[in-house]
Amino acid sequence: MKEITKQLIKEFRLKELGYDMMGYGKQGDIYTAHHLLVPAREGGKLTWENTAVLFETPHNYLHLIENKDFDIFSLVTSEIYDMKIKGYLDPENLHYIDDALKVFEREHSGDVTKKGKPLIKEQFTRRKF
Repeated sequence: MKEITKQLIKEFRLKELGYDMMGYGKQGDIYTAHHLLVPAREGGKLTWENTAVLFETPHNYLHLIENKDFDIFSLVTSEIYDMKIKGYLDPENLHYIDDALKVFEREHSGDVTKKGKPLIKEQFTRRKF
């Protein structure tokens, strides 16, 4: 695990809270470092400002959202960054994230992948917060 990930887990008390920076509980997942503001493909580094800690499943989901609806992706990113500035996971921000994800899920509920599988996996909808 990267040092920045360990630092943020401790600083934001993620293990004690039982959920990540998007409000997802552990689903057999591992903690991952998400490039929050500047993506790796654009040279983004994993610094305090540019890292969010997400479990693997919601991390994958967030990148799916990024490809399908950049506005919702940007809203979720903004809410995560706001909590980073506050220094704690704020229930209000987590509710905004949940609301944004629900909008995405409603808009894409019937969508399928190229292989004909549902775009939105059931585990994407299982948020703890």
